[in-house]
Parts: sequence; C-alpha cells; structure tokens
Amino acid sequence: MQQHQNNPYLHQGNCLFCNTELRHTFVDLGMSPACESYRQPEQLNEMEPFYPLHVYVCEKCFLVQLQEYIRPENIFSDYAYFSSYSDTWLKHAKNYVDMAVDRFQLTDQSQVVEIASNDGYLLQYFVAKGIPALGIEPAANIAKVAIKKGIPTLVKFFGEETAREQFDQGQRADLLIGNNVLAHTPHLNDFVKGMKILLKPQGVITMEFPHLMRLMEENQFDTIYHEHFSYFSFITVEKVFAFHGLTIFDVEELPTHGGSLRIYAGHTENSSTSISQKVLELKTREESAGFTRLEHYCSFSEQVKETKRKLLDFLITVKREGKSIAGYGAPGKGNTLLNYCGIRSDFLDYTVDRSPYKQGQFLPGTHIPIFHPDKIQETKPDYVLILPWNLKDEIMAQMAHIRAWGGQFVVPIPKVKIF
Repeated sequence: MQQHQNNPYLHQGNCLFCNTELRHTFVDLGMSPACESYRQPEQLNEMEPFYPLHVYVCEKCFLVQLQEYIRPENIFSDYAYFSSYSDTWLKHAKNYVDMAVDRFQLTDQSQVVEIASNDGYLLQYFVAKGIPALGIEPAANIAKVAIKKGIPTLVKFFGEETAREQFDQGQRADLLIGNNVLAHTPHLNDFVKGMKILLKPQGVITMEFPHLMRLMEENQFDTIYHEHFSYFSFITVEKVFAFHGLTIFDVEELPTHGGSLRIYAGHTENSSTSISQKVLELKTREESAGFTRLEHYCSFSEQVKETKRKLLDFLITVKREGKSIAGYGAPGKGNTLLNYCGIRSDFLDYTVDRSPYKQGQFLPGTHIPIFHPDKIQETKPDYVLILPWNLKDEIMAQMAHIRAWGGQFVVPIPKVKIF
C-alpha cells in the first residue's frame, strides 16, 4: 500500500465522509481530462485541462474516493449524458417502476422524487401511471428534455439547502430515488443529510450505484472518472447512512454498470421495517473478502497496470497486421480507458455514438472523432472496440451486421476478449 505522508509537497486532502487525512493510494490513473468534456472541432488546437485521477482509500471508514479536482458545477451544468439513448437502461428503469409501485403501494396520492433525474428516462413511467413525480436535475440542457416530456423538474444541485426549500414548500417524498448519483457528489454528508430531510416519516429511499466489490473483482478501473467522487462497498455506505439517521433495510445486487447495488433505506426511527437477510449476508461476504482491512485494497493498482499492458499488446499486434479498429460508444468510462492507456487515433480510427449531442465532436484528451453508427457500415472495420462494455449484449445485437464482412467485437474489461 502506497503512503505519501512523508512528502510535504503532496496534499491528498481529507476523507469526504469522516474527514480523516487520506494517506493510502487505491489506484493512480495519471492525468486525464474531464470525461464528458467533448471537444468541438474548433477546440482541437486549444489547451485542454487535465486533472489527476488518483484514488485514495480512507484508513478509518474504507471509503474509496477521488478528491474534488473539478467542481460539480463545471461537470454537470451542461451535461452530455442522456440516459434515454440506452434501450437496456430504459428497460431497467421501467422494470424498477413496476416493482416500486407494487412493493410500496404507490398511488395518485403518493409523491415520488428522483435526484439526478436526467432526461426523465425513469420518472416518465411513474407519470404514465398517474403517480405524482418530481425530478431534481442540475444540468439545464437535460432537464429541458424532461420538462418537454411533461415531467416537473427542478434545475438544482441536491443537498441540505435544496431539501429544506422543498420541505418548506410542503414537498416530501414517499419514494426518494437516486440512480448513479451518490457517487457523483463531493459533498457526501450534505447530500445524505438532504435525503433525510426530504423523506416522509414512513418513506423509502432507493439508490443504485456501482458496487466496489464488483469493480475490484472485474477490474473495472474505467468506471473511475472525475464525476465519480466515491466508490462504495456496502459496509461503507451503511456507515454513511447510519451516521445521518437512515437505516438500510434491504439490498439487491444488480447486473447494471458491470455490477451495482440497489439499497433500500428509511428513517432509523421508523420501526416498521426489519433488516433483510440479504443485508446480513452481503456484509458477511464483504467482511470475508477483506473490505474492512486496508491491505485488501493494495492489490488493485498492479491489476490495472497489467490490463493496460494486455490491451496495448492486442492493439499493437492488430495494427501491425494492417487491420482497422473503430470504437463503439463515447461513454465516460471509455475516456478513462483511452486516456490512461494512451490510445488515440493511431490505434482507434474513430468511434460512433447514438447520441446526436456527441456526434461531430471529439473525445476529450485523445481527440478521436465521434460519428453516427452508420459510419461503421461505410468503413467496414476489422474490429469494433466496445467502450461501454456494460452494454455489450445490446451493442452486439444492434451491430450484428459487421459479421457480414468478417468484423469482430472487442471488449476490453475485465480483460481483452474477442467476440
């Protein structure tokens, strides 16, 4: 485990949760641009800011975390990720809504609130059932899309202040949702405190986030980027919620984003819910795997370096054979992978993406051009590198026509695999 406490010129800061000084490296991915800072053609010759992707683990609470190198306002105020462009994610959202309405007996008298509601990809299914819904979304460009769908959306960052404003207006949630947002705030305590305020006495919080156990097991280092400040084990997230008077009473392990947790929480003073067996089992499994021991975290860094070497070995071999490689997707995880591995247009001719917002732009740092998916049919590459590997089944089904010219798919994580 690397320690830096003897270097007076290097300041790592303090833990986002417990304020302990950070001294232990989890993984250092070097310098990288903000993963959603796509470049316009006229920006290609301009200076581009790069920031450290150096992740630490807290020796006290074991929160794996990235420091606030970029302010959230600079990441999320005008955002390039629209959830509705993934069919798999829309299906996941619809299934969740059907489950939640049934499990929590939601009606037209209930109030659902989603934090980081994006383009209304999820709340649209509550609205369709006649259940009142409110989105809280900081990116104005994305909130505008949700509002056009008829989903009331508040354009604000969420935290204690926003929660108190809503509380004072009589707005409280029977169901408070946060999908892939808990990791996105550098103000973790303020965020969870806000959820406590906004939740009705008998209300339920559900949150989804990538599971640190799966990140380490599956070598998913590319899910580390500047907008993800925290990387949670169940053990640590339970501590965070308990500190703010919230009890996690149930948990599900999901396949989304390479392996996520969906936690269910309520007020600690609400005695109507009992702790499920799944909570106890997962805690036991994490403890057995070493998530309460600092040394468990030290092996990940070397694992990541070896993955980089193997991917570059594959790309170098293929290019020396005169083969062509295109990318599919322009996700944040892809930008971490490409920048850390030093993969630019000398390896990857271009990438494609279904989002019109990204087409015609260039990937941050690597400046690989982004085209419409039709480009693959035009150029017929030998290999298609799937950057959003968590959606590989959906993408391989969409792009199955590459088989006609002998094209093959490449998935880089957890290790290079050809399909």
